[in-house]
Amino acid sequence: MFNLAGKIAIVTGGSRGIGRATCVALAQAGAHVLVNYRSNVEAAHETLRLIEEAGGQAELIGFDVADPDSVDRSIKDAVARHECIDILVNNAGISIDQLLLRVSVKDLEMTWATNVNGALFCAKACIRPMMKKRWGRIINLSSVVAESGNAGQAVYSSSKAALLGLTRSLAREYASRGITVNAVSPGFIETDMTADLADSAKQGIVDQTPLGRIGRPEEVAAAVVFLASEEASYITGQVIRVNGGMHV
Repeated sequence: MFNLAGKIAIVTGGSRGIGRATCVALAQAGAHVLVNYRSNVEAAHETLRLIEEAGGQAELIGFDVADPDSVDRSIKDAVARHECIDILVNNAGISIDQLLLRVSVKDLEMTWATNVNGALFCAKACIRPMMKKRWGRIINLSSVVAESGNAGQAVYSSSKAALLGLTRSLAREYASRGITVNAVSPGFIETDMTADLADSAKQGIVDQTPLGRIGRPEEVAAAVVFLASEEASYITGQVIRVNGGMHV
């Protein structure tokens, strides 16, 4: 089950957190994983080490998802080496949390450039080789706040909501070419992005979560592996919520 042997997968933002766990999980399922990172090469090498330690195969591919020329060039080079990209996981994202009145134009532009434009650029670069093969999986990482909203996260939540619209539109555009497009929407997950929250804030979130705990990156990665597999071949345009019941 969930055999991805022979598949080439690229995971953006694969150097830490959910991205790292996804890289490892895809590799354990048999995929050759291209671990994308922007600047933290040391963390990316740690992801590579974990994959190889688990018996998987991977390589690093450094580029900024917000730079369309870099995205296009890097993915074209990867396709030239491997002949295809079978699986794209749009995971790279940033969160600059502020009440809207305090959000700067720069913060807004940075968030959307990475979270939304980055996913668009990567999907555009990968779709053509997927069409040629008539098989592909695009999985976008959204967030529970895309649907529930959250005070102080107007920019972040709206960017993650945009990914849901992107998911549904691409699913309709490319279903006839054998490409499925889905989203995974995590709740509160223990990662670097959430580590700095005060214990009282974490407890408040746990209290709002019916399962009564914080999620693990590996639990999100498991949903991504499923959507990338043949077992999910009749699923497209959908959102898989991995949030412990925080939003239903």
